[in-house]
Amino acid sequence: MLLSVVIPVFNEAESLETLHREIEQVAGEHHYQLDVVFVDDGSRDGSWEVISRLAGADPSVRGIRFRRNFGKAAALAAGFRAVRGELVMTLDADLQDDPREIPRFLDEMDRGHDVVSGWKRVRHDPWHKVGPSRVFNWLVSTLTGVHLHDHNCGMKCYRPEIFQEVRLYGELHRFVPVLAHARGFRVGEIAIQHRPRRFGRSKYGIRRFVKGFLDLLTVKFLTGFGQRPQHLLGTFGLLFILLGGLGMVYLAVLWVASRVSASMDVVHLHESPMLFYCLGALLLGGQLFSIGFLAEMITAYQGRDEDTYSIAERTAPAGPRTANLDDNTPSPTHERSV
Repeated sequence: MLLSVVIPVFNEAESLETLHREIEQVAGEHHYQLDVVFVDDGSRDGSWEVISRLAGADPSVRGIRFRRNFGKAAALAAGFRAVRGELVMTLDADLQDDPREIPRFLDEMDRGHDVVSGWKRVRHDPWHKVGPSRVFNWLVSTLTGVHLHDHNCGMKCYRPEIFQEVRLYGELHRFVPVLAHARGFRVGEIAIQHRPRRFGRSKYGIRRFVKGFLDLLTVKFLTGFGQRPQHLLGTFGLLFILLGGLGMVYLAVLWVASRVSASMDVVHLHESPMLFYCLGALLLGGQLFSIGFLAEMITAYQGRDEDTYSIAERTAPAGPRTANLDDNTPSPTHERSV
């Protein structure tokens, strides 16, 4: 098996040689052919010099260097375009992912999965990262229906065809299993060993969780309404129009009744706050409808060359039919394909 390993790197010079040595050891023990791609995401600590040295000494190692820091999603996307293997592993470069777990990922892929995600059941991270991460993972699983314990784990295994249909940008790398599941790919998970950090420091702070929640909303919209945005926007638009319309009807009935009935005080609509709430609801509903139509037009225009389905496999064309020499049935002049 030719196994590709994509490793995004950002200021990880101290750990790269150790990581490469561990991967080589696992590959030698299990007879894997390696295709290791290091992607230097704008490091400033000499990481590229280490990658160049490893690539010069080992023909299975290749390096890609960005001009500046573009983010982990961009690094993974560049690595995925360069891979040549039958399966693709991703690991973080900080040595917290243990390469000895690779054979377990491949065994799980043999059971028919297209994506296998790692689960750091026992984490060696500070509590202020573990707690919010668990809340975030629960939110992702609940909103997307892809129930994984650890969506943020950097150690995953993929089939390369996934990246012909899933496009990475921004910070959507942690949602690849969700995006793949939306296209019909099978997603699995295994518990893995998580090692304490030996070098460097974490690249993520509190902003990660804010951005992660906003990205989650984006992914939910893309997977649920990416091809039919009017279904979401139009639903909310109808709701606000209905509420505003009912409110206006109520105010109209109240105004007429106040002028017909002598026992009621005259209602002055311009003094009623409800009138402005109703008008606001009607305007908001109309805007949502308009935005929904524009989104539908953009989707229809940009999606003309994009398939809305995912093909698992095709049958091979039927071979040429051989004439039966024992009968007089003439052979067909054209072959048929299944």
